[in-house]
Amino acid sequence: ITARLAAEAGREVFALPGSLHNPLARGCHHLIRQGATLAQEPAQVIDGLRLLSGELASALRRRLAAPTDQARTPPQAGPARPDPDYQRLWQALGHDPIPMDSLVERTGLTAAALSSMLLIMELEGDVVTEHGRYTRNP
Repeated sequence: ITARLAAEAGREVFALPGSLHNPLARGCHHLIRQGATLAQEPAQVIDGLRLLSGELASALRRRLAAPTDQARTPPQAGPARPDPDYQRLWQALGHDPIPMDSLVERTGLTAAALSSMLLIMELEGDVVTEHGRYTRNP
């Protein structure tokens, strides 16, 4: 998810500033000048995301609290949650990229609900997005 596309979609954009002397930090500084929210620690990003579903904030907190050296479990056949909306979304997703409007048609869910669900699934490694199209993570 790029910062430009996120901003165009009305999504919150966060940037972590770097040293003024580091040329690699120029991109982050540019985002802050363009109106991105300055974040100095992960908790600030989570606080900024409070307006999104509580489930997204919970998923981010779990991910931040997990040890980084912990071995990843192999992916399961679908999202690891019993929620019927997630199961419906998983069934609508295929191995070929599909745009959001097709997912809305296939699932009957709103674009807003699908956006939050897809972001959570992407963060958990179940979904991959490329050029605005979504697919199951192989």
